[in-house]
Amino acid sequence: MSIRIVMAGISHPGNIGSAARAMKTMGLEQLCLVAPERFPATEATVLAAGADDVLDRARVLADVRSAVADCGFVVGTTARSRHLPWRTVEPREAAREIAAASRASEVAVVFGAERTGLTNEDLELCHALVTIPTGSAYGSLNVAMAVQVVAYEILLALRNEPDSGRATGVPLASARDMEQFYLHLEHVLEEIEFRDRTGEGHLMARIRRMFNRVVPDQNEINILRGILTAVQGKRRRAGDPHAPRSASQP
Repeated sequence: MSIRIVMAGISHPGNIGSAARAMKTMGLEQLCLVAPERFPATEATVLAAGADDVLDRARVLADVRSAVADCGFVVGTTARSRHLPWRTVEPREAAREIAAASRASEVAVVFGAERTGLTNEDLELCHALVTIPTGSAYGSLNVAMAVQVVAYEILLALRNEPDSGRATGVPLASARDMEQFYLHLEHVLEEIEFRDRTGEGHLMARIRRMFNRVVPDQNEINILRGILTAVQGKRRRAGDPHAPRSASQP
């Protein structure tokens, strides 16, 4: 199983410990902490209540991009379901997609800071967002509780996913692969002088969301990178004065 929980910007170490306990009870072992305010901490160990091994193995990283760089499928979590341009699903649907993707690639579920959630930069890395439905009178869900809910649904989905621990098929393109593709594409768009005609300046953000919805595999990204390189080669042979600045080929 290749599923990791990523917790970004957590301010209360008790939430880290409680999340570790929630993970272990649902069979998840990989925890990544992005810029936690305090870790290691006594509060985390106490509230882990026997999940000390999850805390001991936890990786501490500087940013979400580094935490998901090798992941082919990234799901962000949000309490806000209003007018988001990203595809938003509930935990049960997200868990089915996570279980299926984990058969071929590393998968990350990303939780944001207690007060602010995930940043827009973090959201750009996500293929989908999951929001947990709550009662209308009170919708404030502690981040460790959110980890418990999502981890529970993942456990159920894995039980129904045959041979979920066995890698099959072509791996999904990792977040690192996608970043190289986006950089390459942006360079080519500059070279052919393709401009954002809306004037909003959000062209690459829209392109990112489009490809995130598709969830391409490594072969598909290699094909797209090859097409971009061919476009650059045609311009070079035609005597274009602008030297291509493509990212390195995979």
